[in-house]
Amino acid sequence: MGKHFFEERRDQSQVKARIVQKYFDAWSNIVVGATKRFGGGKIAYIDLYAGPGRYKDGAASTPLLVIEKAIQNDRIRDSFIAYLNDMDKDKSQTLAKEIAKLPGVETLKNQPVIGNDEIGQDAEKYFSETAIIPSFTFFDPFGYKGLSLKLVNGVIKDWGCDCVFFFNYNRINAGLTNPLVKSHMDALFGEERADALRLKVSGANPAMRQEMVLEELSQALKEMGGKFVLPFRFKNENGKLTHHLVFVSKSFKGYKVMKDIMAKESSSSEQGVASFAYSPADETMPLLYGLSQPLEELEADLSTSYRGEKILFDKLFEEHSVDRPFLERHYKDVLMKLEDSGKIQVIDPKKKKRRKGTLANRLIVHFPS
Repeated sequence: MGKHFFEERRDQSQVKARIVQKYFDAWSNIVVGATKRFGGGKIAYIDLYAGPGRYKDGAASTPLLVIEKAIQNDRIRDSFIAYLNDMDKDKSQTLAKEIAKLPGVETLKNQPVIGNDEIGQDAEKYFSETAIIPSFTFFDPFGYKGLSLKLVNGVIKDWGCDCVFFFNYNRINAGLTNPLVKSHMDALFGEERADALRLKVSGANPAMRQEMVLEELSQALKEMGGKFVLPFRFKNENGKLTHHLVFVSKSFKGYKVMKDIMAKESSSSEQGVASFAYSPADETMPLLYGLSQPLEELEADLSTSYRGEKILFDKLFEEHSVDRPFLERHYKDVLMKLEDSGKIQVIDPKKKKRRKGTLANRLIVHFPS
């Protein structure tokens, strides 16, 4: 797959690249301000399987798009550092040539560093033991070799560090029961969890198997330190799941930003709630969490979960929205509907006059018992 991957750009590749590029743009603007306040100011983009930079049709792949964003942004240009790696020497050399052609690349204070190392235990050890500057790491290993819990945890362990990786469901699903790649599966899920997962998926139907694999991956990442895990699904022309793009962060703010981005890149929604999935057929797909009337279910869940409580909107949103498909605007719409029907009260601790149809994050929501 790796050999032919860059021969043609598909819709899925464009969506994947846009998600990574948009997140880098948002993340870099947030993080660079904070680092400058503390006297550092350096941020990094790390791509461990960078490829040659362009598809055969001439379209730029993810690393070039990210570097172009850095060049265009006066605020981050001097702070930006890129480390791009591909174990294929020809690809890394081609990537270097493509970077050199980018308009304005000479304005970068730090020119991109390109390596061609194999990603394995040495990389795990380095990122696990070395403190790194705020970094956004992306890796797309075309399968499972080199993808491990230790590596993911290593690249997100320090402040300001987030990660997105490509999770090839089809290959990993097949690899779970293949004794020849047991070590790779154990590295990805953890040996104990991988053994339990093999038993759980035995005999399960395809849909249940997909959910089990994704759930175990999410739990494994959280146990290793990735507090927030957000998967985005890709399906083929027949609506069959092929792979995921998985975001991992320790920051709710980063999780919220990525959720907004992935929601906009989704190819279907129900009541304005995104599927967090993309299908080139643009067909109706089940929501990530299987909800058919998501806003009604959110309304009922909030009314039950917070009965008798007074809670700041910001706190409610942060604690309730994790691992659910809802965005901030969904919570505000549902709460204002409940307020209009007299089922809840919204309190302004500063007693300021509210503009109609708004719900500020500083307000307190009271769910009567």
